[in-house]
Amino acid sequence: MKYHVEVCIDNLESLHNAINGGATRIELCSSLALGGLTPSFGFMKKAGQISTIPVYAMIRPRQGDFLYDQDDVDAMLLDIEAAAEAGLQGVVFGVLTADGNVDMPLAHQLADKAKLYDLGITFHRAIDQSSHWQQALENVIELGCERILTSGLASNVEQGVEVLKEMVALADGKVSIMAGAGLTADNVQEIVSHTGVREVHLSGKTTRASYMNAASDAAKMGNQEIDDFIIPMTNSSAIEKVVNALS
Repeated sequence: MKYHVEVCIDNLESLHNAINGGATRIELCSSLALGGLTPSFGFMKKAGQISTIPVYAMIRPRQGDFLYDQDDVDAMLLDIEAAAEAGLQGVVFGVLTADGNVDMPLAHQLADKAKLYDLGITFHRAIDQSSHWQQALENVIELGCERILTSGLASNVEQGVEVLKEMVALADGKVSIMAGAGLTADNVQEIVSHTGVREVHLSGKTTRASYMNAASDAAKMGNQEIDDFIIPMTNSSAIEKVVNALS
C-alpha cells in the first residue's frame, strides 16, 4: 500500500537530506523551532528549483496562536502568491476564531487564493487547538483542502491515536488525515496500523557542528541559550528508516 512521507524542513541542506532519505513531499518552513513559519521567497524559489518532489510552503506569519486579523491574512495572501510564483505545488495554513472554531471567512480567502493558482492545500495543526474537531474537519472539507496535519489533538501522535482513528473514519476519504508530531520509525507502523492514516509527517531532526574554522562565540545572534554553531538539520537516515518501516 502506498504511503506518503512528508518532511518539514527549514533549510536547503535539509531539503537534500529529506529527498535522499526517501521523502515524498516537503513542507517548507522557516523557524521549525517555533512550529514553522512562512519561508522567504528566495528560499521558496530555490527549493522549487532543487526539489524533485512536491513542495508545500507553510503560510504562517508569526509564532503563537492561529487567531489572525485581516492585516495578517492580507500578508498570507501575498505569501500564497509568492509560493505560486516560486513554482511550488501547495501551501499549508490554518486559521481559528477566538472561540476555537475554523474562521471560515478568512479561511475561504486563503483557500480561494490557493485554488486560483492551482495550489494544493494542507490545513495544519490549528485543528489540534480547535474547540470542536469534528466541526473543524467538516469545515476543512468544505474549504476543499487535500489533507489535515494533526496529532489527534494530543502532544504527540502516540497519545492521539484514538482521535486520529476517529478522524480517519469521519473524513471517509473526503480529506486525507496526515499524522504528525513525535512520529518516528519506532512508532510509525503502529500508528498507521491502528489509525488507518496513509500520510505521515516528521522532521527527522538532528544537528551538525558548524563548518567554520575560526569564529568568536561571545556574541549570540538570539536566545542566549542557543549555540549558534550547532546547525539543526534533517537526518536522511531517520527519514529512510520511516520509509523502510512503511514498506
